[in-house]
Amino acid sequence: MIATFLIQDGVTSGAIYALLGLALVLVFSVTRVIFIPQGEFVAYGALTLALLDNSRVPATTSLLVCFGAIAFLTDLWSWRRGTDARTFLRSLAMNLILPAVIYGVATMLAPLGLPAFAKALLTILIIAPMGYYVYRIAYRPLADASVLVLLIASVGVHLAMMGLGLVFFGAEGLRAQPLAETNYTIGSLMVPAQSLWIYGSTIAIIIALYMFFERTLLGKALRATAVNRLGARLVGVRTHLTGITAFTLAATIGAISGVLIGPITTIYYDTGFLIGLKGFVAAIIGGLASFPITAVAAIGVGLIEAFASFFASSYKEVIVFGLIIPVLIWLSLSHAFHEEE
Repeated sequence: MIATFLIQDGVTSGAIYALLGLALVLVFSVTRVIFIPQGEFVAYGALTLALLDNSRVPATTSLLVCFGAIAFLTDLWSWRRGTDARTFLRSLAMNLILPAVIYGVATMLAPLGLPAFAKALLTILIIAPMGYYVYRIAYRPLADASVLVLLIASVGVHLAMMGLGLVFFGAEGLRAQPLAETNYTIGSLMVPAQSLWIYGSTIAIIIALYMFFERTLLGKALRATAVNRLGARLVGVRTHLTGITAFTLAATIGAISGVLIGPITTIYYDTGFLIGLKGFVAAIIGGLASFPITAVAAIGVGLIEAFASFFASSYKEVIVFGLIIPVLIWLSLSHAFHEEE
């Protein structure tokens, strides 16, 4: 009986880790960025939804406007030697008008007491564009830098976003209302509707990503960039556009993860880092390259965490993060073996 509950809890957590792991693999394969701030989008999404539940205008709307303004100033600096009107208008629309519109929509709708699903969609609308702005401000100028430099930039972005989370949300934790209050009984197991939302959303996102990469021109461009960035650029793929797409998708997945996890645990401004690291463990097991292995590994991480929390709760984080060690040893030995050949 206890094992059944632990398996349910592990699969629920693993589904969230799978989403984060997929986002990390997506960003790294396309841009070579180890996207440490992925967890911050989860925290921002959960906290935004919790504020909307209280009919308050979320602070992330103001943060989105700030990000857009900084991105616009960055564009102005890059145009100091001149630009054309079309490029200027496009930047104006993306960096100033879009955040202002989202801010206005959120300000009007937040006090109205929207249905749960509408609040979730509004949360995703607020958080998703942040991926574009983070890429435009922090990563696009470093697009051709080494992986180490990009990693250092990711650490800086993580620290900045975590500090902004403290400024805009405060130190107190918040919990959102579930998307559905219903509980379903399967044998002796009670399954909350929120858990079913998590399972269904994870499966739907995995299928959507598969269809996106297999059936769309932009998805194939992302795949080409992941295989060979220089070769993709030589055949006409705009790697700048693929970078924007990867980061926007990652932010969207983070926002959805926040909406899903917000009702089942209290989220603080710094909670996203720990959640993101567990998704990173799954991504490492998948070699930062394989989506299916990452998804399966994430479920495994969730199960191990659930059983470790029962049998050795004081060491559960050590056990989970310790999973990386044998994987890294195996990867290093296999790499050394191939080099000797």
